[in-house]
Amino acid sequence: MKTNRMTSSGVAAAGAALMVLGLAGCSSDSGATATPTSTEAAALDTCPTAAPESSADPEWTLEGQTGSVEVTGSTASSAPVIDVETAFSIDETQVSTLQAGDGPVVGDDAEVSVCYVGVNGRDGSVFDSSYERGAPAEFPLGGVVPGFQKAIAGQTVGSTVAVAMSSADGYPDGQPRAGIAAGDSLVFAISILAVTG
Repeated sequence: MKTNRMTSSGVAAAGAALMVLGLAGCSSDSGATATPTSTEAAALDTCPTAAPESSADPEWTLEGQTGSVEVTGSTASSAPVIDVETAFSIDETQVSTLQAGDGPVVGDDAEVSVCYVGVNGRDGSVFDSSYERGAPAEFPLGGVVPGFQKAIAGQTVGSTVAVAMSSADGYPDGQPRAGIAAGDSLVFAISILAVTG
């Protein structure tokens, strides 16, 4: 069953927000800080909520141990699309740069501002989305699940990336509040807006 999961419909786990990604509250220091211009600063305050054009071609296709996933990154005016052939599962985390940015490189423990959507590979459901909320999230990379950190660290600000993460790099024991069961593989599309701290 193929499902298009990033639309303007409600997020399956209301209130999960970035807490779904968080581990323990960690503080971090980052080396580089981007100072946006006034135009860039306005863009950093929102995540596009509009559905993309249906004619957009996938920028990344990945076959899993079971199922497959196609990801089309966001644009300045539309949210990304994650199409999952369920049940999608993967044993090793895979990252793809959909659109390379030209900003500073994101350090391993940087604090970042991003727009993102997370989809459960088991059933194709959206379990968290800053695109749905229309506002980016800010957090230190040291405080998120390993697969999310692997997707962002080493990328450049302005990039759009996709990650298909193994359960070991996500929630090996599950995250019931978000509808994530033990062993679920997760897929994210992420737009890196800024290094903020």
